[in-house]
Amino acid sequence: MHGICHFEFPSVDMEKSKEFYSKVFGWEFKDVGDPNYVVFSTPDGPGGGIEKADVGSGSNIKIYIEVEDIPSTLAKAEQLGGKIVKEKTLISEEHGFWGMLADPCGVQIGIWSKK
Repeated sequence: MHGICHFEFPSVDMEKSKEFYSKVFGWEFKDVGDPNYVVFSTPDGPGGGIEKADVGSGSNIKIYIEVEDIPSTLAKAEQLGGKIVKEKTLISEEHGFWGMLADPCGVQIGIWSKK
């Protein structure tokens, strides 16, 4: 009942963000008639929105997306113009691993995997 049901984050370049996230995570985008906002759905939910904004490195919302393989996701993000912020790192045996990437606009996104 209190899980994430929608999340939003800023982008300095909507088209670049849409292309990046669709290729890295398979998200599907739908324009809603406002050129400064787009909604997206994820393969397993939840979905969210991206809002056109001027952002700096300190104004990022940190979310974590579950992936099957952290190193390959980081490599794919880097190939698509993103940056690796944090390589695969153990949280604990119980809690799995995490990593961090930055999209081409500088927004940081955490990724998580059990293994």
